[in-house]
Amino acid sequence: MKIIIIGAAYPLKGGLASFNERLAKELSLFNDKEVEIYTFSLQYPSFLFPGKTQLSSDPAPNSLKIKVKINSINPLNWIKVGNKINKLNPDLIIVKYWLPFMGPCYGTILRKAKKSSKTKVISILDNIIPHEKRIGDRLFTKYFIKPVDGFISMSKSVLHDLSSFDTIKPTLFIPHPIYDNYGDAIDKNTAKTFLNISEDEKIILFFGYIRKYKGLDLLLEAMHYQKIKESNIKVLIAGEYYGNEKYYQEIIEKYNLHNQVILHTDFIPNSEVKYYFSAADCVVQPYKSATQSGISQLAYHFETPMIVTNVGGLPEIVPHEKVGYVVPPNPQAIAKAILDFYEKNKQSEFKKNIKVEKKKYTWNRFTEKLLDFYKAL
Repeated sequence: MKIIIIGAAYPLKGGLASFNERLAKELSLFNDKEVEIYTFSLQYPSFLFPGKTQLSSDPAPNSLKIKVKINSINPLNWIKVGNKINKLNPDLIIVKYWLPFMGPCYGTILRKAKKSSKTKVISILDNIIPHEKRIGDRLFTKYFIKPVDGFISMSKSVLHDLSSFDTIKPTLFIPHPIYDNYGDAIDKNTAKTFLNISEDEKIILFFGYIRKYKGLDLLLEAMHYQKIKESNIKVLIAGEYYGNEKYYQEIIEKYNLHNQVILHTDFIPNSEVKYYFSAADCVVQPYKSATQSGISQLAYHFETPMIVTNVGGLPEIVPHEKVGYVVPPNPQAIAKAILDFYEKNKQSEFKKNIKVEKKKYTWNRFTEKLLDFYKAL
C-alpha cells in the first residue's frame, strides 16, 4: 500500500510539521505501508507569515521520505506536483487542512493526483472555519473539499463546522494523539536550571505561538489578581509572537507584572520543549476560541496538569478536576483555577490521573482508526 501525505514537514518547523512526520512514522510501522511526505518549498509568502523564520533549526528526522516540492502560490507548480503524485498511483492521500489560503493549492493538487479511481483522499481537519477570517475563505475551502473522499476531525466542533460545507461525505472523529516525539520528561529542577529559573519558583506555562485567539491577554490579566501576586506564582511564556507584541507588553506594564512574567518569546526548538513542560507545575491554555490543541497533547505526554478554557474541543480531552481545570475564558475564572491548583496541592493527584487518561491517545490507536476509515471509503 502506497500512502502520500501532503503538507508541512521538515525543513519547516511547527506543530503541523511535527504531526505529519509523526503520522508518517507510525503509518510506516504497519505492514506493507510505503509512506512519503510531499511538503512545501514555499509554504507562506513573507507578507502572510508573522514569525521570524519558517524553517526548523532541528536536524532532519531520520528514516522519513520527504519531498520538498510544493509552492503554495504557483498554480503551475500545483499541476506539476499533482501529476507527479498521480503517476505514483497511491492508494491513499492524506492532507491536513488548517487554513483556507491552502484551499486552491491543495484542491488543484488533489484533482490532478486522484485521476485513478484507486486513489482515495482523506483530509485531517484542524480547522474548517479559521480563527482569523479573511475574504475568500469559504470559496477556497469549498474548492478544497470537492476532491476529498472522507474527513477526519480531532474535535467535534470542527465536524459541526464541516456540516456547513458538506453533509454527505463520510466523517470520523478521532482525538488528537499525544505528541511523544519531543523527548521524555526530565527532573523538574534540572529543567529549571536549564531555563535559569530558581528551583523554588511556582511556574505556570503558556506555550506555543502567541496569537490573538489564544488569550494570553486573559492570562496576563489573571496574573494581576492580588492573591496570585501574593502566592509568588510566575508565568513562563514560551513561544514566538504571531501578532502585536506591543499589546502584551502594554498589559505587563499596566499591571506591573515584570516580576511575575518570564519571557522566552523566540521559537522553541523541538529539542528544548521537554525543559519547558518539565519545569512547569501546570500548563494554562486561556484560549478565546479553539478546535483541538496540540499543546494539550504535549502536556499529556509530559504528564503536566492543565488549565484550559471551555471553548471548542479543549474540554473534550481535559476532564475537569481530574487532569486539570476547565474554566470560562475570563481572567477571574483563570485566576481562581490557578489558585485552587496550588492551594489544594492538586499537582500529584492530576499527574496520577494523567498517566491513566493519556492511554486513550496513542498514535497506534489513531492510525488504526484512520486505516479502518480508509478501507470503508
